[in-house]
Amino acid sequence: MHRYKLTLEYDGTSFAGWQRQDNLLTVQEALETAFTKFCGCDIKVHGAGRTDAGVHATGQVAHVDLPKIYEPFVIGQALGFYLETLPISVIHVEPVALDFHARFSATSRTYRYLIINRYAPLVFQKKRVWHVHGQSLDAVKMHEAAQVLVGHHDFTSFRAQLCQAKSPEKTLDLLTVERKGELIEIHAKARSFLHHQVRNFVGTLKLVGAGKLSVDDVKNILAAKDRTKAGPTAPAEGLYLINVGYN
Repeated sequence: MHRYKLTLEYDGTSFAGWQRQDNLLTVQEALETAFTKFCGCDIKVHGAGRTDAGVHATGQVAHVDLPKIYEPFVIGQALGFYLETLPISVIHVEPVALDFHARFSATSRTYRYLIINRYAPLVFQKKRVWHVHGQSLDAVKMHEAAQVLVGHHDFTSFRAQLCQAKSPEKTLDLLTVERKGELIEIHAKARSFLHHQVRNFVGTLKLVGAGKLSVDDVKNILAAKDRTKAGPTAPAEGLYLINVGYN
């Protein structure tokens, strides 16, 4: 077998997430179907991040094992042909060693969350950002509160109830908030994340930006280790997996 690393981008609006599910279209299923048509045999695609329904990617990474050697350009062209009706693009293909694993070899994952903070309705950005209207968010306060969460912590307060991780403890390397006009960008980087962790961060930070929570409140929420104390889960459409790092 011959292993290939794929770098992907996709619009998550049309998919029920990354992971294959019965009777629902997922990114993994779409890719596996395309590879099966290309190779003439069943192919398993392994992703670096199991993005949820509605979550997008500009830098998702996956790997596949193929029965013969192909030029990377040929693989990319074939997948482009078989995926042409779906919002998925294979932007880079390269051969890798058999011990490379898209998920388990990853040393970091970086997500971007986008908020449009304005009164006017959205046209082009619908389903690609969280539209927060009716209140102006203080991105400086949001960034200050975000720094409370950086480092190694028990993130039970920001963990989805159905999270399957063995431990709520994670090390958050970076969490930043920056306003650019009406756009607020939030970046989060860690080796791995709990289920809904980034979206739960954003939901809480939005309350800080709206003046409903203080920086000290966020400290108390983190210390409480209680999901009910934190803010709501932010909508999926504002979240993007933008980079997966490897040593």
